[in-house]
Amino acid sequence: MNEIYQRLITYAEQFSEPENDLLQELYRQTYVKIYNPRMISGHLQGRILALFSRILQPRYILEIGTYTGYSALCLAEGLAIDGQLHTIEIDDELEDFIRYYFNRSPYKDNIFLHIGNAIDVVPTLNITFDMVYIDGDKREYPQYLEIIMNKIRTGGIIIADNVFWNGKVIDQNQQDLFTTAIRTFNEIVRNHPQLKPVVLPVRDGISVIQKI
Repeated sequence: MNEIYQRLITYAEQFSEPENDLLQELYRQTYVKIYNPRMISGHLQGRILALFSRILQPRYILEIGTYTGYSALCLAEGLAIDGQLHTIEIDDELEDFIRYYFNRSPYKDNIFLHIGNAIDVVPTLNITFDMVYIDGDKREYPQYLEIIMNKIRTGGIIIADNVFWNGKVIDQNQQDLFTTAIRTFNEIVRNHPQLKPVVLPVRDGISVIQKI
């Protein structure tokens, strides 16, 4: 990330809605205690997720890839009063950390944490979702899209993180499984007759997709 871009991100954060105290603490503690903390959504991306959620006012949200729970708490800000956010994390070692912060949030009764592989968990959820956030194993992005297509309502929104994959998607010398899967996901979304995407050049690339 070059210096000018980093300065612009800092500027964008300064002029965006601030994080609340719980999110600030969660962010700091993720960097102190958790492996690979750069995976956390962070301030600017979190505010984007919260904004989309508040606009949509979803009753049901699905998140694939909880990590430490920052993005889930942002998404929950727009939930309908009786809404539910179902978030799936494969790493069971993160469960206690996640629940500690979920239980301290005003959305604790609206958030349902599932520990397991999303490919196994999603088919067990008998719910039609209004909004889906994808930030799980990059190698499985095409499979995630396949399993959620019948789980999200017409007009609903899918948001997928890391669709630039550190810039590797535009480097044809990069043919590893992660990069190839992200490229495949992006191509499927672009060509799918029911999906209308726009890719935002924020952090590592965010694809915002409407199902029509």
